[in-house]
Amino acid sequence: MKISGKCPKCGSSDIVRVNGEVGPSGSGNNIIIGKTIFSAVKVNRYICCECGYAEEWIDKNDIEKIKNSKKAIR
Repeated sequence: MKISGKCPKCGSSDIVRVNGEVGPSGSGNNIIIGKTIFSAVKVNRYICCECGYAEEWIDKNDIEKIKNSKKAIR
């Protein structure tokens, strides 16, 4: 949905983006990769307003941070 602008389930183009955020105590849509909330990587959501299908995406520049974190499982 992020790239095509269309829902892969129903074909709708009524898509909204909900930006990832980091709130107090790590609340919000994020992945904490260190010991504090300052290490959080935000996870953005794309939601189809027709059928409710949702995808989560991480910005490309944050993927390397996750790969290098101790939480990464290979």
